[in-house]
Amino acid sequence: MYNVSSKIVSKMSFAFIFLFLYIPIFIVIIFACNSSKSRCVFESFTLKWFSELFKDKIILEAFFNSLILALISAIIATVIGTLAALKITKLKKSKQNIFTGLNYIPIINSDVITGVSLMLFLKFFLNIFNKDFGFTTALIAHITITMPYVVLFVMPKIKQIEPNTLNAALDLGCSPNMLFFKIILPNIAPSIVGAFMMAFAISFDDFTISYFTVGDSFQTLPVLIYSMVRRRITPKINALFAIIFILVILILILINILNINSNKSKEI
Repeated sequence: MYNVSSKIVSKMSFAFIFLFLYIPIFIVIIFACNSSKSRCVFESFTLKWFSELFKDKIILEAFFNSLILALISAIIATVIGTLAALKITKLKKSKQNIFTGLNYIPIINSDVITGVSLMLFLKFFLNIFNKDFGFTTALIAHITITMPYVVLFVMPKIKQIEPNTLNAALDLGCSPNMLFFKIILPNIAPSIVGAFMMAFAISFDDFTISYFTVGDSFQTLPVLIYSMVRRRITPKINALFAIIFILVILILILINILNINSNKSKEI
């Protein structure tokens, strides 16, 4: 009896949390297709706000800024994070624990604290070179916040590679470079792709770090949305939210598919 009631409570709690999190998002998507500007009354279905969104040059510029920033930062973070993960796995267990713990700090640290710290750190060097905040500072900040996720994403996959396989390849005359490109890289490739997608999604969606590091000359989409919402929420913003939500869902689905395929290939 106790087990049955606990299962019912667990399912009800899960359903409540799920609805609490996603109903507001679904409401935004529904009102993105509302012919009226009202945020309370749905009059009729339309896609005109999506059309108006793609005509807004300011929003499109901010979108492409975020896209380019996320793409470049994700590529650099993936390369550096993968190399860091390879190096950490070669260390002794005690040192691995130390560096893994250090890697967790940017993840569990408050975004506000990280953003302010990066702003003060970058400002010091900008004053030396007489520069201002912009794309470069935002890129450095986004690499900093996404690289730890890449390390955590790739490192478990590296540890799954059988040491005997690597030793056998070396015994058979395989050079370290051939070992990496012929054995290690193919085994961890799905995790690298998944880490890249995760880094891209985090960078594209980031607001707090960007708010402190982009400056006035370079504006990302989340920062622009924040400035627009402070004035008034328009149906164009609802349409933008709907598009971003769908893109994030698609990226997460791709990441899960890659993980599932990777696990299946490992079992085979």
